[in-house]
Amino acid sequence: MYVTAGALAALAELVRLHLPGRRVSLITDSTVGRLYEEWESGASGSWRPTGRAAVEAHAYDWVTRLSVEPGEQSKTRDRWIELTDALFDRHLGRDSGIVALGGGVVGDLAGFVAATFARGVPYIQVPTTLLAMLDSSVGGKTGVDTPHGKNLVGAFHPPAVVVADPLVLRTLPDREYRAGLAEAVKHGLIADAAYFETMERDSTGLLARTPAALEELVRRSVAIKAEVVSADEREGGRRAVLNAGHTVAHAIELVSEFRVIHGEAVGLGLLAETAMAERLGIADAGLHSRVRALLGRLGLPIRLPLPLPAERLVDAMAADKKNRGSQIRCAFPARLGTMAGGGSEWTHPADLQTLLAGLDAIG
Repeated sequence: MYVTAGALAALAELVRLHLPGRRVSLITDSTVGRLYEEWESGASGSWRPTGRAAVEAHAYDWVTRLSVEPGEQSKTRDRWIELTDALFDRHLGRDSGIVALGGGVVGDLAGFVAATFARGVPYIQVPTTLLAMLDSSVGGKTGVDTPHGKNLVGAFHPPAVVVADPLVLRTLPDREYRAGLAEAVKHGLIADAAYFETMERDSTGLLARTPAALEELVRRSVAIKAEVVSADEREGGRRAVLNAGHTVAHAIELVSEFRVIHGEAVGLGLLAETAMAERLGIADAGLHSRVRALLGRLGLPIRLPLPLPAERLVDAMAADKKNRGSQIRCAFPARLGTMAGGGSEWTHPADLQTLLAGLDAIG
């Protein structure tokens, strides 16, 4: 993974290095596509390091550029069909490659296209949101949503390389940026108490988006996720800890019709699930309060921003991929930096009363 300010300038070289001899297509969304075209043109834009000459923008000769509308509503089987057919219409085959330029939606969708097109072609992730840099671009999960839930159709297909340039985060709306910080909080909670404590001490610096602080944030989160993923590539055991907060989060997204965006939902999910873990005697007392304080300091919601019926949230949780039989299961923390479980058992059942108590903690 390449994580450095100005890394976008090396994209053309990295495509040639990691997808040699392939006919490469760019998949992005309409908002990111405009910003990338501005960068390609050599204009003095928000993605360019201060003082860099326009000639340092090295454009790549894409076979085609495909775009979807921004937002979760584009992560569907219909868009997957349209993108795949567009590649076939251009007579591409197994000698092709894909670059996914955008946030988590583009990364998941383009990655799924790469995983399935001509039975699988290599691709490169170029995340443009903090959430995607910290989380979704790492680990090889690709997929689309269905009316039954998020990410229920997909494949494991790791990218050839990830290129993360913190400078592109300058154009990220404040709400989206703060939402990305929720995944960093999750990484500290599940695996690195010192990382969590660093965020507690330097919340002001993180909100200022300084390149040095962002590089360190992305590097530490990627290291945590990569270590977990490398030990369990296909989620047969410990990798389930990366889903901390997500049983509740995915339900919030679905029931709110994605008005609560993913990172915000993850933060709320962490709060609900730490409350559940304390109620079950799995987590140390006070863990919920500590997570709540940090999320609040980072400007993330600590209560549901709109009314969502508890019964609908529980019904949505029943469709979670971690469930077994009729049990709704969550990945619970035991203490700061440590998850409960071991071996192949990293999730725990939660009864209805526990689920409702967790939802009440964020209601």
